[in-house]
Amino acid sequence: MPPPPPLLLLTVLVVAAARPGCEFERNPAATCVDLQLRTCSDAAYNHTTFPNLLQHRSREVVEASSEYILLSVLHQLLEGQCNPDLRLLGCAVLAPRCEGGWVRRPCRHICEGLREACQPAFDAIDMAWPYFLNCHRYFTREDEGCYDPLEKLRGGLEADEALPSGLPPTFIRFSHHSYAQMVRVLRRTASRCAHVARTYSIGRSFDGRELLVIEFSSRPGQHELMEPEVKLIGNIHGNEVAGREMLIYLAQYLCSEYLLGNPRIQRLLNTTRIHLLPSMNPDGYEVAAAEGAGYNGWTSGRQNAQNLDLNRNFPDLTSEYYRLAETRGARSDHIPIPQHYWWGKVAPETKAIMKWMQTIPFVLSASLHGGDLVVSYPFDFSKHPQEEKMFSPTPDEKMFKLLSRAYADVHPMMMDRSENRCGGNFLKRGSIINGADWYSFTGGMSDFNYLHTNCFEITVELGCVKFPPEEALYTLWQHNKESLLNFVEMVHRGIKGVVTDKFGKPVKNARILVKGIRHDITTAPDGDYWRLLPPGVHIVIAQAPGYAKVIKKVIIPTRMKRAGRVDFILQPLGMGPKNFLHGLQRTGPHDPLGGASSLGEATEPDPLRARRQPSADGSKPWWWSYFTSLSTHRPRWLLKY
Repeated sequence: MPPPPPLLLLTVLVVAAARPGCEFERNPAATCVDLQLRTCSDAAYNHTTFPNLLQHRSREVVEASSEYILLSVLHQLLEGQCNPDLRLLGCAVLAPRCEGGWVRRPCRHICEGLREACQPAFDAIDMAWPYFLNCHRYFTREDEGCYDPLEKLRGGLEADEALPSGLPPTFIRFSHHSYAQMVRVLRRTASRCAHVARTYSIGRSFDGRELLVIEFSSRPGQHELMEPEVKLIGNIHGNEVAGREMLIYLAQYLCSEYLLGNPRIQRLLNTTRIHLLPSMNPDGYEVAAAEGAGYNGWTSGRQNAQNLDLNRNFPDLTSEYYRLAETRGARSDHIPIPQHYWWGKVAPETKAIMKWMQTIPFVLSASLHGGDLVVSYPFDFSKHPQEEKMFSPTPDEKMFKLLSRAYADVHPMMMDRSENRCGGNFLKRGSIINGADWYSFTGGMSDFNYLHTNCFEITVELGCVKFPPEEALYTLWQHNKESLLNFVEMVHRGIKGVVTDKFGKPVKNARILVKGIRHDITTAPDGDYWRLLPPGVHIVIAQAPGYAKVIKKVIIPTRMKRAGRVDFILQPLGMGPKNFLHGLQRTGPHDPLGGASSLGEATEPDPLRARRQPSADGSKPWWWSYFTSLSTHRPRWLLKY
């Protein structure tokens, strides 16, 4: 929003410097006028009144106020966090809802919920919670007739969408889904299979759309001991929509087949926790969908609303891996996020994914793209940055090839022998390729998964048309259904088990090492672990600080399709000075997302704190100059000290 005109600055001085003096009295004779504040144009109502709850007596006074200016820039200040929720909450105070000559106040519990969720974001930029969002002064109880100022965010999404008459509940509509339709389908599917499914949000996009996940498990919402976790992500590029639709269809298929008694699906859901995120970039999808199938350009809608390519927005840990790999004895897994990463522009969608990954011990993942027909696997960034194409394998090259082939080998078009087809140039490679050997790029999600967590992620390019016409979607589903199921089942390859001490207490963050593979995984809080491994003979080692390491020989048969169970009981080291295993604890900067050390206690995620720490010398926060440039009377109510 542009700065207020000079003639209005005097009003800014008066309003910005003063705190409210008295409570707003509800006026039964309020005059309702059209809501014309641009920052509040998407509120759930159309009429307001003046004076407002802060005693601003006209629209011009409101627009010149520092409270209104704050609402207009909160989006940028908090880098998309709590957006647009906080803005709409503030609008409910600056432009109160007016109906039939009465002012309706917003609900207190909505305010309190947002404050609990968003206070850390304000703390991270050293800003006080805005006085006009005082939940007790300006908001009221439900029994007093309050309204939900965020109702429009959920508008139409709660309602079910009835199927055409005569169609069974197992019917799948093979069409493109708008955001609202996608949410309705996922929620309806979770409702149909409530005993094995649920939906939940991992955050919001930059424009405020929920990043909605549907989960399938025998106990939705709970991590079960030794039950592996899988995630499938679509639409990271907004104009690559086939993956989005495949995951919407997959959710409906899993639910229907489970209810119909399909033994394969029932076994899968009873032994695996599956998370589907159909759209990681719903804002970009809206741009692409506005052009429509067949008219969409190669890049229209690819980026998010900040014009960021989300698959280039993750921390570059691959460069650090190459450096560590040259150092004898150095850990080259579970690499922390470097502090300088937070100095750049990090999308809220990217933060949401990273927090999600640290919350759940994912074992396996796939990211679904469009633009070609091939499966690629890490590393995506070349060992030599100047090389645009260079084979750059991970220590788990054999396993990544097995995972990629699990998808490609049952995909009829990937196995088509014609070199003239889409993806035909990958035919001699079996329709799989090392990412950097295809083309090198940094900041990708798959490399980050492998180097920061225990998770192995591949990238699936579903076809040469990024936004296929609706009539092609059923065929795409038929080509990819078996590949998706076969890939998810691969999470049960290798070994799994529990690491405990001699008293049976789980040892979390213990390291599981495999001789000859320089990439360790760590145990979850319950002490359980999953190590994807190819068939063969492996020497597996479990160790943790303060315990003697345990070594076991493991043989994985070629045709074994269930993870072998290998438990470890660790014995404490002898008495005397504490003897911690060399190299077990990595020293380094605190990871703002909560993983300060690969083996340390997780802390509350706080990605903004590292980037915008309050200054230690008592000087004003970095954002203060913006507000002081607008007025000589400063909004000191924003200062915490």
